[in-house]
Amino acid sequence: MQRQINRIPVTERDLREWVRDLCKIYHWRFRFTWTSIHSPKGTLDLLLTNREQKRVIFAELKSEKGKMTPEQQETFDDLKACGAEVYLWRPGDIEGIAEILRI
Repeated sequence: MQRQINRIPVTERDLREWVRDLCKIYHWRFRFTWTSIHSPKGTLDLLLTNREQKRVIFAELKSEKGKMTPEQQETFDDLKACGAEVYLWRPGDIEGIAEILRI
């Protein structure tokens, strides 16, 4: 008989801490919009910069089922249309996130 293991959902906060740890490992500066009260509507969660790589990343963090607000989607689409490196990251993406930051 196969035993089923209950999986604990990974929160956006957990994901943020994983990304913060990866940024430390791969020498990225990590900036997080800690509350939307102090930011314009649609501001994405993270701004990551790496001088050595000459890269800037904008990222929105969501749970596996979380959805961006219309304002976040508009910002995401605007940044992408302007050629920015922009991502929507979920807990299931952690290996891909590590690869993106390692490059």
